[in-house]
Amino acid sequence: MNGRRIYQLILVIAALRGVASTPTQADKIVIVKSARTMTLLSGANVLKTYKVALGTVPVGPKRVEGDHKTPEGNYVIDAKNAHSQFHLSLHISYPSEADQQRAHSAGGRPGGAIMIHGLAKSFAFLGPLHRQTDWTDGCIAVTNAEIEEIWKLVPVGTRVEIQP
Repeated sequence: MNGRRIYQLILVIAALRGVASTPTQADKIVIVKSARTMTLLSGANVLKTYKVALGTVPVGPKRVEGDHKTPEGNYVIDAKNAHSQFHLSLHISYPSEADQQRAHSAGGRPGGAIMIHGLAKSFAFLGPLHRQTDWTDGCIAVTNAEIEEIWKLVPVGTRVEIQP
């Protein structure tokens, strides 16, 4: 094999490695509150599953602002915040119209700052230990390393299904 052929072969291998290492984007996130898991999917393929912390009152769907519950239902990631106080965050499109009606029927407001996020700087040292208790106001929390990975895999518009 001459030098030019070897060079071409090296270029092809390098290109293939680049394609193989490009992460697949998620098109759906499934959060199962009872299992404290969040799974990123691309079609029927599981990309990754994470253990999570939830709102301090994890059982039951969110009814009104301030109830410390994580919502249940179908939503989308509608924004990303690279300057979140919780390292990085992905905003979930809660409240839906049904969520708004339920809150108003209960005499309250639905709230709306529901996110998938990492840990504040002052608590980042906890890493996975943060999952020992549900501590958010209704959000879904992961470690900072995990939210960095999720940030790359989840585009705005990704569907989110939150199950009991």
